[in-house]
Amino acid sequence: MSQSFAELKRSSQSSLDKLLQETNKLTSNSENSNRDDNRFWKPELDKTGNGYAVIRFLPAVSGEDMPWTRVWSHAFQGTGGWYIENSLTTLNQKDPVSEENTRLWNTGVESDKEIARKRKRKLSYFANILVVSDPKNPQNEGQVKLFKFGKKIFDKIAEKMSPAFDDEKAINPFDFWEGANFKLKIRKVDGYWNYDKSEFEAVAKVADSDDAIKTIWEKQYALKPFLAPDNFKTYDELKEKLIRVISGTRKAETVENVDLPPQTNGSVKSKPVSAPSASDDDDDTLSYFSKLAEDE
Repeated sequence: MSQSFAELKRSSQSSLDKLLQETNKLTSNSENSNRDDNRFWKPELDKTGNGYAVIRFLPAVSGEDMPWTRVWSHAFQGTGGWYIENSLTTLNQKDPVSEENTRLWNTGVESDKEIARKRKRKLSYFANILVVSDPKNPQNEGQVKLFKFGKKIFDKIAEKMSPAFDDEKAINPFDFWEGANFKLKIRKVDGYWNYDKSEFEAVAKVADSDDAIKTIWEKQYALKPFLAPDNFKTYDELKEKLIRVISGTRKAETVENVDLPPQTNGSVKSKPVSAPSASDDDDDTLSYFSKLAEDE
């Protein structure tokens, strides 16, 4: 049953516990390209290499339980090209890359472990936000957008919901009435995007009236589609692609009967690639690799 706006407001104070439970699940267990999707918002750096914006994380949409969703993915290069795919582990299913990484790690050989590290899963979160201030693109201000972010920013959210110190009050950053704006501050540290200076403002309503808040709520995007089956290849399709990327050849046999090729001297030869300036969350690195793969 869809949640009404009145029910959303009544449950405002009680939703923090639910979010904390879900956050604890994620931390204990510790894509599709969106570059051309105008539903998404992404910060930009200025000429000095810094970035600043103010956003507000928004609650779950009607019919959904959580205000965020997460997707695991892999991005790496082999002799047969790029492997850039969503991981089936997102759906709690077995995934050929994770299986191969486990096999490599369990050999105990350091060179195998290094390959597994390079092919490790990357975690992305998706949430609805209100763009409060965007100095680089002021036309975005006041708009509801989707925001893709990584573990570093999610840790900031989790810390606000469950602060480490007794003099700090827990809040639900996704709440319309008792949430808080998020000041996104980006610096370049050793060539990487760093979010350590980012912080939440004081608790405040997202808008002056309930009518204005309801208008924001009704503009939000559903997050469940990110977990739809058509966003993920099947196990057989992924294994066939993994074999092709690693070996450079396509196997004609049935996929489940094919073993992955052994590694040579602990590494896979690949074309040299200049690493981009990446963020703490690897999100920009993943986008860069996706662009390279499309251009091949």
